[in-house]
Amino acid sequence: MTIVITGANRGIGAGLAEAYRARGEAVIAAARSGGDVTLDVTDPASVAALADGLGDRAVELLICNAGVYADKGERLADGFAPEMWAETFAVNVTGVFLTVQALVPHLARAAAPRIAIVSSQMGSNMRANGGSYIYRASKAAATNLGRNLARDLAPRGIAVGIYHPGWVRTDMGGSDADIALEESVAGLVARFDALSLETTGAFLTWDGREHPY
Repeated sequence: MTIVITGANRGIGAGLAEAYRARGEAVIAAARSGGDVTLDVTDPASVAALADGLGDRAVELLICNAGVYADKGERLADGFAPEMWAETFAVNVTGVFLTVQALVPHLARAAAPRIAIVSSQMGSNMRANGGSYIYRASKAAATNLGRNLARDLAPRGIAVGIYHPGWVRTDMGGSDADIALEESVAGLVARFDALSLETTGAFLTWDGREHPY
């Protein structure tokens, strides 16, 4: 099985790459730096180069994990600059779409192709706790994008799932986060394994609970 993972040079992405390699899968870890292949999800030419490099290879699982949380700690009074909005949406939303768009032909060659979008409960309408406006808005958009892609890709046999990985002790999550990286990764791998056309469009937590949109 060939698995492509974006944002795979650290944190959850690197953990997923390690877990899949440990069970013998062929993993292509893509990242701006430090991955198997260089990928900037905000650059259409970089995304196209990734797709071209795959040739006619089938991709069974695409994990859209690349993401940024640039507005952590920003204040409403003087923060959240327009440039920060543009950068975050370019990675967290447009980057997901460009990657999926480029790899659909490779996914369509697989017997049971799947796309996993790593989103966050911070984008849920039921988790509007204030602050982090840019990150929250971008993850809400990523979740909505995933649900619409699920609808449009189902006739091609491609299942799409959206996932909250938990609050994980990584560079992004911080040392006070709830769960260890290994726990999140194990849960996500189980969720991705279970993804099918019967469950396409679902928004699930790392441990298998349905999450409100």
